[in-house]
Amino acid sequence: MTKKLQEFWQNNKLFFLFISLMLVFRSAVADWNEVPTGSMKPTIVEGDRIFVNKMAYDLRVPFTHISLVKIADPARSDIIIFDSVASDKKLVKRVIGIPGDVISMTNNVLTINGQTLSYQPTKADVKLSSQKENLLGNIHSINTKKEGSSLSSFSQVTVPDNQFLVLGDNRDNSADSRVIGFVPRAEIVGQAKNVIVSLNYENYYLPRSERFFQAL
Repeated sequence: MTKKLQEFWQNNKLFFLFISLMLVFRSAVADWNEVPTGSMKPTIVEGDRIFVNKMAYDLRVPFTHISLVKIADPARSDIIIFDSVASDKKLVKRVIGIPGDVISMTNNVLTINGQTLSYQPTKADVKLSSQKENLLGNIHSINTKKEGSSLSSFSQVTVPDNQFLVLGDNRDNSADSRVIGFVPRAEIVGQAKNVIVSLNYENYYLPRSERFFQAL
């Protein structure tokens, strides 16, 4: 049996080495994640596979959250991926508040450090409104429900040290900091910058070629 195992190892060691290096790469350098929900619509839609730069903020020990070298901190408007202890899920959301920010929201209009953000309507239907949100110089699209929801407003809060306030771009349909609280810096594992590929769940999983390699 030992001889057979040795032969098996000799015949397959390059394959196992490749798999090991690939796992280390995906754990510590870069990865791709499927997005199963619409909490980030219209920026990210169900079926998108997004590229995750795991070295955007830290160089970490593979397969852990232990940071060896801090590279940068998340900035406002960054789309981050984090392992949420509060929700017991890996989530993707947009950074709205960084440590020290004072933030409130009234009827889906954000105020940050005393400055009320501006919004430019882009599209509307019976239930949803799409708008361009100017997040202190960073412009991106969001969706809101015309009638609002219980998530549409929150009282003034101050973002603590080493924590971040995050929201989904689909503002009335996102379990984000309004539900799970602030996101600790240590839970953040990377930054999403691009869609790699996208499959249409509602149309036989056919590829959405227009979304391939789209910047977020």
